[in-house]
Amino acid sequence: MALSIEQERQQLEADEAKLADRRKKLLERERTERLRAIDQSGLMKADGAAFEGIMKAIKSLGLDEVAKRLTA
Repeated sequence: MALSIEQERQQLEADEAKLADRRKKLLERERTERLRAIDQSGLMKADGAAFEGIMKAIKSLGLDEVAKRLTA
């Protein structure tokens, strides 16, 4: 059955909304997995000063540089 232009537009908007919701859920899942990995790494057990120092280094050096230095 042929859809009118307006019906097709509405269907596309509904599909886009579903896709946006799936993307949002995926981002939330990725964030949860990353937090779980951080927790399992032991980083969360560091005292406040050590943790802040690590975060400050990551912020000032950038993630790529920190990763490079850690794997060197």
